[in-house]
Amino acid sequence: MKLRFLGATGTVTGSRYLLSDDKHRMLIDCGMYQGVKTLRRRNWAKFPVDPSTINAVVLTHAHIDHSGYLPALVKNGFKGKIFCTKATHELCKVLLPDAGFLQEEDAKYARRKNFSKHKNPEPLFTEKDAWEALKHFESLHYHETFEPMKGMEVTFTPAGHILGSSCVHVHHKDTDRTVVFSGDVGRQNDIIMRAPEPLQNADVLVCESTYGDRIHEETDPEATLADIITRTAGRGGIVLVPAFAVGRAQMLLYVVHKLIKEGRIPKLPVFLNSPMAIKATEIFCRHSKEHKLSSAQCELIDNSTEFVRTVEQSIELDAVRYPCVIISASGMASGGRVLHHLKTLLPNPRNSIVFAGFQAPGTRGDALVNGAESVKIHGEYWPVKADIFNLNSLSAHGDYREILDWLEQGDIRPSKVYITHGEVVASDVMRKHVSEKFGWNVEVPELFEEVTI
Repeated sequence: MKLRFLGATGTVTGSRYLLSDDKHRMLIDCGMYQGVKTLRRRNWAKFPVDPSTINAVVLTHAHIDHSGYLPALVKNGFKGKIFCTKATHELCKVLLPDAGFLQEEDAKYARRKNFSKHKNPEPLFTEKDAWEALKHFESLHYHETFEPMKGMEVTFTPAGHILGSSCVHVHHKDTDRTVVFSGDVGRQNDIIMRAPEPLQNADVLVCESTYGDRIHEETDPEATLADIITRTAGRGGIVLVPAFAVGRAQMLLYVVHKLIKEGRIPKLPVFLNSPMAIKATEIFCRHSKEHKLSSAQCELIDNSTEFVRTVEQSIELDAVRYPCVIISASGMASGGRVLHHLKTLLPNPRNSIVFAGFQAPGTRGDALVNGAESVKIHGEYWPVKADIFNLNSLSAHGDYREILDWLEQGDIRPSKVYITHGEVVASDVMRKHVSEKFGWNVEVPELFEEVTI
């Protein structure tokens, strides 16, 4: 059995791993690259393996950097099945068509405004392509063992990161070897998500390292957010929170409404301006067993939030000048409706922009949290006068200490560990942490490297 690293090496994006034997090929995750332009260009490159030769795809979770390339894979010849958990399937029904729609809209906008270097910019895939990809999906429950192809058994266990997220366990019958892909590992004490389930068996482990060189701030995120909102509202400003539509948007809505209910912040209008996040919130409330919130708490989110569904409503919201909280996708300010809010709110020092998690290098979010004086949006530069914050303590990723604790909770003694899904320094530091703590054989693979399992 061989494992080839087709993405998520030296970066936190583009998660793709190819597991194969003499007869079959299985892709674990099929993500899009995000961040700096050199990475985004990889989305347009020829896929390193002929999609028609891949027998099946297995997803760890629904985030676009893990699932977003699927419509392009199907468009380019993949004909097999795509396996995932029940909640991941529901979320992909929202995320993938939305991603296709946004690509089409961005291409149209670029043509209309003439800010693309391409004469006739085209989307990587369309909304129609996304719906075509969804026809290939088959969903299963956690701990339900299935055989996507002869000789390979797969099981999902909860990873705690977002709704439906999982570690993927692949057992190869002929070699009697088990490879575990961590996906994105959640927090030990997340505000709304349950902790990741400890691992019980792994001959080979592929482990993420998003925060491989960092520890999350030990500040109270609720107190910090309450202070930001109160001070911003006091000077007549608006708080804009670019948030991932799945996971962080629901957590932020819960925290903001909790702060209002407890009287810790003024009673302000709270807007969720992301059709994708609105649908994800509805899915979140249906899957109560996977998170910590009660039905009453979910109802509080639903009843107390003003959902902005249409383009017309979004344009009206962009004209608002009274204190309020706006939560809008995307979490790294890489696209979507949040860009229009940023153009309006960034130049005004009364406003605050609050990021809630990791910002990949090259994204607008990364530029903003690192002190950029201006950022480019839709072909123009916009001055940054608003206050900028990044609350890493609200991240959905475990830091290196939490991942080490999670690994220690399990019962595994892998013969090999591969550290992926992190920036170069973060992955190497994580390698050292894992090696020093457990004495395991740990490596950081190169892009397109192939190893024998």
